[in-house]
Amino acid sequence: MRHEQLSELGQQLRVDSVRAAAAAGSGHPTSSMSAADLMAVLMGNHLRYDFEKPDHPGNDHLVFSKGHASPLLYSVYKAAGAISDEELLTFRTLGSRLEGHPTPRLPWVDVATGSLGQGLPYGVGMALAAQRLDHVAGRVWVLIGDSEMAEGSEWEAFEQAGFDRLENLTAVIDVNRLGQRGPTRHAWDLDAYARRIRAFDWHTIEIDGHDIAAIDRAYGEALSTIGRPTAIIARTLKGRGVASVENREGMHGKPLKDPEEAIAELGGIRNLAVPVLGPPTVTPTRPTSEGPLSLPRFNPGDTVPTRDAFGEAVAAVGTSRGDVVALDGEVGDSTRLEYFQKEHPERYFEFYIAEQQLVAAAVGMQTRGWTPYVATFAAFFTRAHDFIRMAAISRADLNLIGSHAGVAIGEDGPSQMGLEDLAALRAVHGSTVLYPCDANQTAQLTAAMAREPGICYLRTTRGGTPVLYPPTEEFPIGGSKVLRATEDDRVTLVAAGVTVPEALAAADRLAEESIPARVIDLYSVKPVDAGALRTAAEATGRLITVEDHHPEGGLGDAVVDAFTDGRPVPRLVRLAVRTMPVSATPAEQLREAGIDADAIVAAARELVGGPA
Repeated sequence: MRHEQLSELGQQLRVDSVRAAAAAGSGHPTSSMSAADLMAVLMGNHLRYDFEKPDHPGNDHLVFSKGHASPLLYSVYKAAGAISDEELLTFRTLGSRLEGHPTPRLPWVDVATGSLGQGLPYGVGMALAAQRLDHVAGRVWVLIGDSEMAEGSEWEAFEQAGFDRLENLTAVIDVNRLGQRGPTRHAWDLDAYARRIRAFDWHTIEIDGHDIAAIDRAYGEALSTIGRPTAIIARTLKGRGVASVENREGMHGKPLKDPEEAIAELGGIRNLAVPVLGPPTVTPTRPTSEGPLSLPRFNPGDTVPTRDAFGEAVAAVGTSRGDVVALDGEVGDSTRLEYFQKEHPERYFEFYIAEQQLVAAAVGMQTRGWTPYVATFAAFFTRAHDFIRMAAISRADLNLIGSHAGVAIGEDGPSQMGLEDLAALRAVHGSTVLYPCDANQTAQLTAAMAREPGICYLRTTRGGTPVLYPPTEEFPIGGSKVLRATEDDRVTLVAAGVTVPEALAAADRLAEESIPARVIDLYSVKPVDAGALRTAAEATGRLITVEDHHPEGGLGDAVVDAFTDGRPVPRLVRLAVRTMPVSATPAEQLREAGIDADAIVAAARELVGGPA
């Protein structure tokens, strides 16, 4: 498109952003207006995308990291003919696809944004998938607001992209100077941004973000830059084109007071249709499945860490499925993700100690049809919890593996102990939370995760645990296993992971005292096997839950949730880690926390009141 047309298109995008926010009575039109020229030139001359085929492998990817500028994004879709003017004006209303911040309810939105600092990390994952997995030329464009440049996750992404030399990634930074409550840290000091970004081996271009010719040249320069990602740092005006709001504080997140006057000042309503360039014909070089799934098999009676079983199993899943990728946070030797690396190095990605980028890259890769397994210590996923939360909003399919969970890790001490992870992951919308107790169970659940939609979390153990189940045993998600049961049971012991052997040992001792105890291995913490728990409650009337986790939000709460339908609640004792752990051996840790066999026996005696 000619520059005069692009200038008109920029004004149209501003007008439509004002109109959408006015119709909703809320939104962020001024943040949209600053980036309108940047998006007009991109879609008119450089973006390659088939809106009728959003899954086309040659499509570029456009990520609005500044998701609050959604009126601009939806105005772009209208100009491309993807949505109608009528739909544009349903912005932020119940039932509309045009939510306040973009989500994949729209087929052209890859990831949900709005929690600032996430778009570029997602873009890194998309660019890596295109460059190293699919081997296609599609480009990733990320629109970033200057306020979110204060987020550490942005700098994790800048470093990773520079390290991986992602020449197919372009960051477009809308430096409009004003954040929500006032000026940003660096205001219009473009060089302050450029210096920092160049330090991560990026090519940088500083421009006037309202100079159509300069924007066009900058995009062309980005496309021709080899061996490095490009950052276009654009000086813009928030509320550009309307005197009452242009470059004025206090206008953030508010519709314009007089939208009709603003529209007139911008030159009136336009209905330009933009012929967006189509993608090239490409064929991704995706590996095919190499054979049937052959999971590792472990002998009952042996002692095997579940993290070892996970490592062997995920490598086997990678052999069976060519779409599986593995992402490590520089602990692959501990999580045992390195087993996958040895078998499938071309599908293994290292993100070092940058957990936000680690999870975000996986979200980006799954938008291109890959199935990611992401592993780090359970405790360290807390750094990336906002990315996990947003991944659920993105309707992402993501497999997370948290190793070194609970006090059972021993001498490393509380900083390394995941004691909040079950609660955190159970709280994620639509999530699946699994906590296997033995190697064969771990292998089966590792494979099942690849078939399960949504956010799946598998908790593994550092030390060895006895193999209880034969390799042929099946473990459906949402199920449980009853390991001890008689018609005379007086109490039910509910455990998962490392506490299952403790519960079995306690049950054997209680039987000697004429207190028969049922034992349930509740390996599926979410969804929980409510039926098995209710049956046990009806049979015994008493439940004891025992977990290597804080009492809030973990196994005990999952069990309680099975009795929130109005039926009588059994007598319940909950054993969990209630004190602050210190360095000690694993056995000492379980004893000090009150979750070992001795503690279970004592709780059962008190609950049932002695032998029958």
